[in-house]
Amino acid sequence: MRTTQFPLNTVKETPADAEIASHQLMIRAGLIRKLAAGLYTWLPLGLRVMRKVEKITREEMEKTGALEVLMPGLQPAELWQETGRWEQYGPELARLKDRHERDFCLGPTHEEIITDLARNEIKSYKQLPITYYQIQSKFRDEIRPRFGVMRSREFIMKDAYSFHLDQESLQETYDAMYQAYTNIFNHLGLKFRAVIADSGSIGGAVSHEFHVLADSGEDAIAFSTDSEYAANVEQAEALQPTSPRSIPSKELEKIPTPGQKSISEVSESLGIAPQEILKTLAYVQKVKTPQNEDKEAFWLLYLRGDHELNEIKTRKILGEFRPATDEEIEQHLKCRAGYIGPPSKELLKKSEPFNWIADRSAIHMVDFVCGANESGFHLKGCNWEKDFLEIPISKLPKGHVADIRKIVEGDPSPDGKGQITLARGIEVGHIFQLGTKYSESMKAGVINEGGKNQIMIMGCYGIGISRVVAAAIEQNHDDKGIIWSANLAPFQVALCPMNMHKSERLKAASEKLYQDLLAAGIDVLFDDRKVRAGFMFSDMELIGIPHCIVVGDRGLDSGTVEYKARTAEANEEIPFADVIDFLKEKLA
Repeated sequence: MRTTQFPLNTVKETPADAEIASHQLMIRAGLIRKLAAGLYTWLPLGLRVMRKVEKITREEMEKTGALEVLMPGLQPAELWQETGRWEQYGPELARLKDRHERDFCLGPTHEEIITDLARNEIKSYKQLPITYYQIQSKFRDEIRPRFGVMRSREFIMKDAYSFHLDQESLQETYDAMYQAYTNIFNHLGLKFRAVIADSGSIGGAVSHEFHVLADSGEDAIAFSTDSEYAANVEQAEALQPTSPRSIPSKELEKIPTPGQKSISEVSESLGIAPQEILKTLAYVQKVKTPQNEDKEAFWLLYLRGDHELNEIKTRKILGEFRPATDEEIEQHLKCRAGYIGPPSKELLKKSEPFNWIADRSAIHMVDFVCGANESGFHLKGCNWEKDFLEIPISKLPKGHVADIRKIVEGDPSPDGKGQITLARGIEVGHIFQLGTKYSESMKAGVINEGGKNQIMIMGCYGIGISRVVAAAIEQNHDDKGIIWSANLAPFQVALCPMNMHKSERLKAASEKLYQDLLAAGIDVLFDDRKVRAGFMFSDMELIGIPHCIVVGDRGLDSGTVEYKARTAEANEEIPFADVIDFLKEKLA
């Protein structure tokens, strides 16, 4: 392709609203242009990159036996109402009415649509297993679109759905998809990890996220130093401390702490480490009475002062919950937030039993500091069994001690091998074992071998195609621009003649080399513009073409060209006659 036929829409200025590198560079390199908040037009250069992601994805999907379909982006509300997600999904679901006042939405995902297709097309167990996939636009009405195409309202996604008669079959397809995703991201030249994940609003019992590792990633990932274990920090288990609990040695003492509410304030005031302080959080749980009436229950959650509550883990125990208000804390404990602690044995005798959960690390603490349940005061020298519990820790009913915190750097790995280290990641893929969440509610069944109707088991497998492009840039860029891997680059090679418009022999030699490169099957961008050398090189570095061949009059005299890799510090000279073989070896 010639630059005179393929304009490079590069810009020097960084857009004011572009916060991260990928957003800045995608605008500056001319990959995308903003239409409105969270909406972008893909320009020819950017579309070439995205099509390469699609091509590799299609190749790996087809290797698994998946069949490509194309489903409507506009979806009728009736299908979403069957699964209950019309009400559950929330404001991110872009809803609209047609001219007949019928409710529709713009599809953020296609579980309902594919399940409707399957229940109408698949009748017998002999047709299973089967996997359908598509590459298509999705719509999510993000409350705050940001980071360019990383979190946009319209994006390109590959979503696949599998249908099975039993769990064994689902596991086989799930494993095949796991391998296919691994192959895709390896082919794209990305550093990534597959991590154990929470299924979120999609549902299902088993899921893995695929994260491109980048310092700007929104998600924290926990890795083992000595094994392949990896999990999202919200999902990673924080193990019970293995060391014996220390023997208590201090007496309980109430101390004034006026205005000192936070862990850091108390820590600094008393000259102790945060891990010596018990953090008490008050929450309200939404529950149903036996008469199916809505009710709220007050809970206290105990953490070590240097730990944070993991809401996903806690939600699996309590269901829906919210932070307690100041008024609710006053009502139950007669103190203000910031001075809460476990109810004393005396308080427990005067009131209803308290609902509480202590994190595994919190229950292991001795001689700790905590709130005194009296505004302006804390307690020192606290110990669970002596001061707060009416029975020994070893005899506590099941449920009072649980893993409710986020895992931290240095924690033992949940698989028992090594310690945890944390990194940042950008989620680009997610695979789920859905089970029967959608097929059961939509009555998607087949006639089994015994002649009876059986609900199908489902799997779901997504890749954010447009997000992969941005994630690759976040992982691979420098102060000059984008650094593409060979399989992602819009062009493999840039051919840059110096002042070609001033030299007929240079023009002829460059034209011949261009045609030879094309004939050799090399994807080349021939910069035939009348621009200065510095401007030409700056553009090629900005758009990130991996290999650059520079042709000049002096090189023609010596029968050489200059070669520069995108990340190399210096150029190297190669014989003109060897250019094709040299590049083929580089691209192999």
